[in-house]
Amino acid sequence: MTAVFSPASTPVFSPDSIAAAFTAARAAGRALSHYPSNPPNVAPATLADAYAVQAAAIARWPDAVAGWKVARVPGPFAAQYPDERLIGPAFAANIHRAAAGSTAQCPVFDGGFSAVEAEIVIVLKQDTPAGKTDWTADDVIPFVQSMHIGVEVASSPLATLNDLGPGAVISDFGNNWGVVLGAEIPNWRALETIAVETFIDGQSVGTGTAHIKPGPLAALAFTLNKRAQQGAVLRAGDVISTGMLTGVHDIRIGQQSRHVFAGCGEVLVQITKAAVTGG
Repeated sequence: MTAVFSPASTPVFSPDSIAAAFTAARAAGRALSHYPSNPPNVAPATLADAYAVQAAAIARWPDAVAGWKVARVPGPFAAQYPDERLIGPAFAANIHRAAAGSTAQCPVFDGGFSAVEAEIVIVLKQDTPAGKTDWTADDVIPFVQSMHIGVEVASSPLATLNDLGPGAVISDFGNNWGVVLGAEIPNWRALETIAVETFIDGQSVGTGTAHIKPGPLAALAFTLNKRAQQGAVLRAGDVISTGMLTGVHDIRIGQQSRHVFAGCGEVLVQITKAAVTGG
């Protein structure tokens, strides 16, 4: 029999039970009706709690972590979650390398949250040293093997995940279900900015600018610092999706997005329905 929460009950924060609900839904390719807390729809209250759920979910998922997504913590949540950014794992099966002119096929959860975000993606050259927690945008440059135009495909079984704030987002793999690596940006060291525009089904939905040092390189530095605080390092070949440039654009199964990076190329994404994975 399933326990029913009542006002007289004591709230119970269980990272493993929340992680179990999210990973089971992802493995089954199905949506969740509410955030699986006790009581329902209560997101982790602190960064420590949110990352505890994330760690429990990573431990349950049967694929290797092959990189990380990075996103800003929105201003209204800054006091409760006092980090400039947040991170979530990108799994090996969800890293898509798109050749020029090809379209990446990317799944999302039917009935859940789904969006595309034009991003700069970094590939790591070598393992990072353990214990260093004061990385800066300048420090990380020697660890960059390549910088690419790309896309993050954000998707969660829970349609309201973003509405619940960074604690919820962190807890469910950072709301990530895909990173698309497009063409390499060979001259990134000489660039300060790149203009970017996103189209969905041929309609422009957003424009923005990538600022290389305070954007992608600072996002990589944040990721290294956060992982070091968690007692881990990044590995050679890891991919880091460094944060949205034109906005978080809702997208539906069957739609296609095109992300144009001025002077660097474009990335095409076809959205498909997430299948049962057996995770």
